[in-house]
Amino acid sequence: MKRVSQLTALALLCGLASFSSLAADMPNAMTLSQLQAQHGTPVDTRPSAFYNGWPQTFRAPSGHEPAALNLAAAWLDSMSDEQLALWAKNHQLTPATAIALYGDDRDNQAVKARLEKAGYRHVSLLSDALQTPGRLQRLPHFEQLVYPEWIHRLQQGERITAAPSADWKIIEAGWGAPKFYLLGHIPGAGYIDTNEVESEPLWNKVSDDKLKAMLEKHGIRHDTTVILYGRDVYAAARVAQIMLYAGVKDVRLLDGGWKAWSDSGLLVQGGVPGPVKPAPDFGAPIPGQPQLMVDMEQARGMLHRQDASLVSIRSWPEFIGETSGYSYIKPKGEIAGARWGHAGSDATHMEDFHNPDGTMRSADDIAAQWKRWNILPEQHVAFYCGTGWRASETFMYARAMGWKNVAVYDGGWYEWSSHPQNPITSGERGPESAL
Repeated sequence: MKRVSQLTALALLCGLASFSSLAADMPNAMTLSQLQAQHGTPVDTRPSAFYNGWPQTFRAPSGHEPAALNLAAAWLDSMSDEQLALWAKNHQLTPATAIALYGDDRDNQAVKARLEKAGYRHVSLLSDALQTPGRLQRLPHFEQLVYPEWIHRLQQGERITAAPSADWKIIEAGWGAPKFYLLGHIPGAGYIDTNEVESEPLWNKVSDDKLKAMLEKHGIRHDTTVILYGRDVYAAARVAQIMLYAGVKDVRLLDGGWKAWSDSGLLVQGGVPGPVKPAPDFGAPIPGQPQLMVDMEQARGMLHRQDASLVSIRSWPEFIGETSGYSYIKPKGEIAGARWGHAGSDATHMEDFHNPDGTMRSADDIAAQWKRWNILPEQHVAFYCGTGWRASETFMYARAMGWKNVAVYDGGWYEWSSHPQNPITSGERGPESAL
């Protein structure tokens, strides 16, 4: 018995030693430098607005830790195990990766529990997170993608980061009559029908004269800050991009659109739009930024160049010619020499650019998927889709990412495919096809 007891004691001591070694390797908390020494990954569990650069309180630290990934606790309920596994795979995380979380305590605990359930055992906390402002990274123009609480504080007259410098308006954009708007909208928001900014036969933007009249009718001058949202983000983005082309200097999107506001639990208002006092004049020549739109000839001139990219924001089935994507566009195929910029599962979805809650995916993720197709920030980049909506959303994201020379090819596949002399291709292909 004594011999057995000695062996048992020795085994216990060895077990304790192993546990102590594991605890030393994986403390409950570690600094960023300790995490980096283990080639680990910091994970920000806060909403994407704060990850992108919005301070959580006025003049608080802004941005995220270097090389941090964003896995917001608020996404977990809408992420299946398969989606979480794909997220981890896309970011080269394995069960052996050291992961350090930071954010609110409750959010950290929720993400930690979910990751551990998925098999990630080396999960700890980042002890010095957000304590060294100089090392934090942020979206270059995070202020162009606002979040619900920022709008609410603006409406309440509170002090906020990146406040409008002059008059401001909140406007919902959508196609056709405001039927959903009537049921509920952001208090005080106006409404713009996308038919006011684009028209048949090709759904290109309206003439500059009509655009000027539309802006003045809605009380918008060149120096008005316009905050747009939509039931579909790309509807608001289409209006936003055209406003920027016209010369409105400060145009912002509610990141995540109407869903973000609805999910926030903030006040919702029903009924018809209130009266709008027209602007006597736009106050500046239109277009103020003509370079933000390219026409068909300019688009053709961007093909097969290293310093430029004509970028298709269409689903893969559209890009390879399995479908046109639209009931009213018959030709299938793609612009020969265009680069694939990703989009979503079909012509009405943009999953490749969205977090699980519909907000913009991280800039690093977006830039990485573009880089694989030789779409680079130093190039002249023009996005297009079928008729401009998805391209406009991508344009707004690239602009927030700090890409300097971006535009929308307004005519897109609809216009291009209606001219038989334009080069068209189809079938499976890779990035080399655009060289």
